[in-house]
Amino acid sequence: MTAEVAEPLTHRRVLKIAVPIVFSNATVPILGAVDTGVVGQLGDPVPIGAVGIGAIIMTGIYWIFGFLRMGTAGLAAQARGAEDEDEVAALLSRALIIAFSAGTVLIVFQTLIFAGAFALSPATPEVEALAREYMQIRVFSAPAAIALYGITGWLVAQERTGAVLILQLWMNGLNILLSIWFVLGLGWGVEGVALATFLAEWSALALGLWLCRDAFAGAAWRATQKVFNRVRLIRMAKVNSDILIRSVILQGVFVSFLFMGSDFGNVELAANQILLQFLYITAYAMDGFAFAAEALVGSAMGAKAPARVRRASLLSSAWGVIVCGVLGLSFALFGGTVIDIMTTAPEVRDAARTYLIYMVLAPFLGVAAWMLDGIFIGATRTDDMRNMMILSAIVYLIALLTLVPAFGNHGLWMALLISFVARGITLAVRYPALERAAA
Repeated sequence: MTAEVAEPLTHRRVLKIAVPIVFSNATVPILGAVDTGVVGQLGDPVPIGAVGIGAIIMTGIYWIFGFLRMGTAGLAAQARGAEDEDEVAALLSRALIIAFSAGTVLIVFQTLIFAGAFALSPATPEVEALAREYMQIRVFSAPAAIALYGITGWLVAQERTGAVLILQLWMNGLNILLSIWFVLGLGWGVEGVALATFLAEWSALALGLWLCRDAFAGAAWRATQKVFNRVRLIRMAKVNSDILIRSVILQGVFVSFLFMGSDFGNVELAANQILLQFLYITAYAMDGFAFAAEALVGSAMGAKAPARVRRASLLSSAWGVIVCGVLGLSFALFGGTVIDIMTTAPEVRDAARTYLIYMVLAPFLGVAAWMLDGIFIGATRTDDMRNMMILSAIVYLIALLTLVPAFGNHGLWMALLISFVARGITLAVRYPALERAAA
């Protein structure tokens, strides 16, 4: 093993990977808040709605390609563990080729894609017109935005999450500054917000490529036989398709949760939306330790070291449990205060407090699912992830049909938490096979 891969697996090493990701994720909601606040200064609700719906649609479209981050992280970490530096470099090239191809397709077919998006999420004519202007600018940075998934995954595999933090701070910081200048300084409105994001994403791609410059030091990144190796391409396609299927099903669970919640009236719907922010906070915090598991388990798998796989899994998961414990306790102690800050409506406050217990339980019940996701991504056991996600979705559906008629919105939250537990249990059952595969 290389000196870096053979470095002892310690708590410090886990934290070195995880902490920058936690800080990196913290910049994401700040950007959304600033964009909304900037257009809010225009004194017209239409631009606020246009930026909101346009950003949601573009994020949803790009989210489809999120498999590129996870797949690249697992495969590159294993190549690193196996000391196959040529494959590490070739993987980055493959990820960039996929990203630029996908981005080009989005640009070419943007009219059809946007029409389909608005058919699924209709808006008033005024909002839709402005949202289209916003999206027609942003779509031209699609190759860069998707490529950043691959670059992020590649950097995580190298345990270079400090570079990921630098990348996010640069992109989101520049985006914020340009949005303020273009909208409030130059008066460019919604188009100014879109142009700010366009420039930030392309500049982030340039920075990302520079941060990955080690991969371009040799000849492997441009060697046709290496980059287009048939066996490697088939494996990458399989890993990415498995992750895509798993992610679509997971997204379906959350979409169904939102749709079902709308049946209980505006108060419960608003309360659910507020409480979901607690889940997002938990997910952002857990990402850091799941990413640590991806990098460390992946390199141990590549080195064919089952003992290191187990230690990497245990160390990263131990920190995941600690963080989830802190979050659950914090939600119990301060959740009511956070709810009061997020809404002034008395009836929504009361409803959110009624269901707050589920947010207190969520970190404890979901930690196994979140951490095992990272472990299985690092091991590229993506067929297990896909299959266990299908089983978990079936369990969720049964819980939904059983509990919602009996307990209403309480049943809806119970079903969601049951889906977390089902994901954790089903993946845990497959974990021994993962360790055996490492040998």
